[in-house]
Amino acid sequence: MSTYAMVSRHIEQALAEAAGKSISDDVVARCLLSEAIRLFKRSRSNDDIAAELSAAADNLDDAAQKIVKAVKGG
Repeated sequence: MSTYAMVSRHIEQALAEAAGKSISDDVVARCLLSEAIRLFKRSRSNDDIAAELSAAADNLDDAAQKIVKAVKGG
C-alpha cells in the first residue's frame, strides 16, 4: 500500500466519524491542515513550510486560485 493510500484511508475514516457527529468536512480539513503544519514543524523551517503551502496553492484549479489571490490581496 502506498503512503498516499494509507493516509487517504485514514482521512476517509475520520470524515465518516466526523459526519456521524455532524462535524463538517471543512472543519476536518482545517484540523488536518493544522496537523500537517505541526508535522512539518518537526523538521522544516517556517520558510520551507510557507513555500510548500504556496506551491500547493499554486496548483489549485483556476477558481480556487482566484479565491486565494483575493484573500492574499492580489
